[in-house]
Amino acid sequence: MPIDAPRDLPTDLDALFASWRRWMQRHDAVNAADLAELESHLSDAVDHFVAVGLAPDEAFLVAVKRLGATDELSREYAREHSERLWKQLALTGDGAADDAEQEDAGRPLAFHRRANGLAVALGLGAGAGLAVKAVNLATDDPSQVVLNSAVIVLPFLALWFAWRRRPSLGMLAIVGAVFLGTGLALNLYPFAVPQPAVGTEIAGIAAATEIIAMLGSFVALWLTVGLAYAGDGWRDERTRMDFIRFSGEWFVYYLLIALGGGALSALTVAVFSSIGVDVAQFVGEWVLPLGAAGAVLVAAWLVGAKQRVIENIAPVLTKVFTPLFTLMLLALVVAAIMQWNLVDVSRDLLIAFDLVLVVVVGLLVYSISARDPLLAPGWYDRLQALMLASALVLDAIVLVAMIGRTGEFGFSANKTASLGVNLILLVNLAWALRLQLGFLRRRTGFAALERWQTAMLPVYFAWAAILVVVFPPVFDFA
Repeated sequence: MPIDAPRDLPTDLDALFASWRRWMQRHDAVNAADLAELESHLSDAVDHFVAVGLAPDEAFLVAVKRLGATDELSREYAREHSERLWKQLALTGDGAADDAEQEDAGRPLAFHRRANGLAVALGLGAGAGLAVKAVNLATDDPSQVVLNSAVIVLPFLALWFAWRRRPSLGMLAIVGAVFLGTGLALNLYPFAVPQPAVGTEIAGIAAATEIIAMLGSFVALWLTVGLAYAGDGWRDERTRMDFIRFSGEWFVYYLLIALGGGALSALTVAVFSSIGVDVAQFVGEWVLPLGAAGAVLVAAWLVGAKQRVIENIAPVLTKVFTPLFTLMLLALVVAAIMQWNLVDVSRDLLIAFDLVLVVVVGLLVYSISARDPLLAPGWYDRLQALMLASALVLDAIVLVAMIGRTGEFGFSANKTASLGVNLILLVNLAWALRLQLGFLRRRTGFAALERWQTAMLPVYFAWAAILVVVFPPVFDFA
């Protein structure tokens, strides 16, 4: 059957055949005649399975698997796409399809049905909020709550995933050990006590190593929560990508909850003030801390309970913000080039550049996790390549400036930490750009982009752990 021959197929099945053809056409070893013969065999197999009662899309999945038994390229296609196709089939149905997905993941069905309980999420969220308040009351020092916020709250999120996914005891022990070690480092290290500024009685900000360790604890412990999420499948790139997808969706939900909660709190204070009752202190000391901690668990529950809704919203958000951030990056590159003396460049400007680069990498990673891998390269993928190229240039400019400042003023905890982050981002962006260009030229499969980003997760964890454990003593806890 010719490749472009008209087919009497449902639209979704026709799209699956088109995806399979595009995959096969990427390989020079397959000529038009071979492809036509293979597609003819695949079509016959699909017709056979439809005739025996399978739905067309299910028939396609089984037919590709069967064809893969005799053809190496089809086997490669099946290995890379079949699990995604199965998820697409399962998620379009009702509860029975959800049960099928859980069976495919090897989890008990009864456990899955009870694992979406809002009551458990609310209970753990209340526990996280009370833990925050208990630390605040015990220490009478808000700075200690801020320093330990990841250690206090994120264990409850890890418990949520432990309850839902039941990782092995060994994995739970590893997760617990990381939380314990991080908490000990943050609280036993003798960080320098901020001294009052000259001529005043007001103490300065916390020690630089303390702030760096706190920021590192957020990254390290969030990725540790990912171990509880992934369980014994943490080595699987698809499971890691699922956690990345969860992280992006969780962020969207948490932001929405925070905006709604903040507006409600402000309205409550205003309403009570209008009748002469001041509740601002109560809201600030109790409602906001407990709500901020509890929302971590509620947002996690929402990701699972309303996943189809957010999967419709989040990809739209990435497509809105990617062009905006690309324009911002281009403007920042021009602005940085115009400042010829990179050694004297503003420290605040370098920090702003770093924040933009971190956001760009986060936007890139979530865009990859939310993209349909079966789609051919399009305008959005080309825009992402431009964003990556701009970010790579900006990162190189920042690195040059940092190296110059380090040579001029010497090493410090802040400069060294920022230098390490930028080196990691440089490697990530450079290789991601290479893979993105290969994908646009149809020389690299989309799965390679996913594998690269999931492979970077242990690197981020290692650097975050260094910031928490190694940096304070190396820089004398200053």
